[in-house]
Amino acid sequence: MTQPPGPITGPSAWRGQDLARSDAWIHTFTAAELSELHRALARVHARALTLSEIVREDFPLLTLGPRLEALRQELLHGRGFVMLRGVPMERYALEDAATIYWGIGSWFGRPRSQNARGHLLGHVRDVGYDLNDPNVRTYQTTKRQYYHTDSVDLVALLCVRKAKSGGLSSLVSSVTAYNEMRARRPDLLPVMFEPFHVDRRGEVPPGMAPWFSLPIFNWHAGALTTIYVRRYIESAQRFPEVPRLSARQIEALDVFDAILEDPAIHLRMAFEPGDIQLVHNHQILHDRTEFEDWPDPSRKRHLLRLWLCPPEGRPLPPSFAVKYGTVTIGDRGGIMVDGAKLHAPLEAV
Repeated sequence: MTQPPGPITGPSAWRGQDLARSDAWIHTFTAAELSELHRALARVHARALTLSEIVREDFPLLTLGPRLEALRQELLHGRGFVMLRGVPMERYALEDAATIYWGIGSWFGRPRSQNARGHLLGHVRDVGYDLNDPNVRTYQTTKRQYYHTDSVDLVALLCVRKAKSGGLSSLVSSVTAYNEMRARRPDLLPVMFEPFHVDRRGEVPPGMAPWFSLPIFNWHAGALTTIYVRRYIESAQRFPEVPRLSARQIEALDVFDAILEDPAIHLRMAFEPGDIQLVHNHQILHDRTEFEDWPDPSRKRHLLRLWLCPPEGRPLPPSFAVKYGTVTIGDRGGIMVDGAKLHAPLEAV
């Protein structure tokens, strides 16, 4: 069990109370950049490409592209998140907005499957599912998600419509959370570097158990990589072959959650239509507050999601293969099960 030699410093160790006073993490599209995005959309139309066919070369951005590349480096080696603001959603039908979003995403990485149905384009909205069902994922409900990571290098969200109230996004640097736990409860820190069993929630790759086992904190190749979904750690207890959580493990999780809930640590933000949030999953935990939706189906909260695998991601521990399929940089992450056909649906199905 290897741990960092001390507190981790650098741009990844940010605190929410500091960034709340800054807009350095926001890039607002200029009129020229929006025109360039529109021309790239027209190029896709002219070639009659479907969404899942579009790759970076099909979406040329001579001016904006270098800026997006710089932001990808900020995601992977700096702060770990960025907000792109100002896609004029009122100008575009959903298909065209999704195409622009997909095109922007292609500058950050290759899309990966987000569920057992092979969805490369995800729809984050309430579809009326019961969260008590162990195979339901929280993004399909109105409930709070709580701080967690997803199963891919980069996560992107485009706000199509916002909720009537609530549904705020909140981010935490897992590097800062590690530093805080090291300072507050160093006696519990070793527990976070030991394996926890995690429920796959019914999305089981071929030949795998319905759960996997990984530490929450992983120190590898000079970087701290975090993987965490407490709800799934707890629901893994439904399997008789999974060891029971110890009192020490539960205490460590409670302390970790208390750190994540600290207003000085997390950064909360509201999504407006046309906002695109990107986070580096290995160093950022994300949350969404509970929300109240509009009764009119045409106004309900709706986000589009991409899971992206960049060409120059960080090295991951070999043990991550049980969750990521492989740790090969540029070709890992997502959810793949037998019979899944990769596609990018424009409906929340």
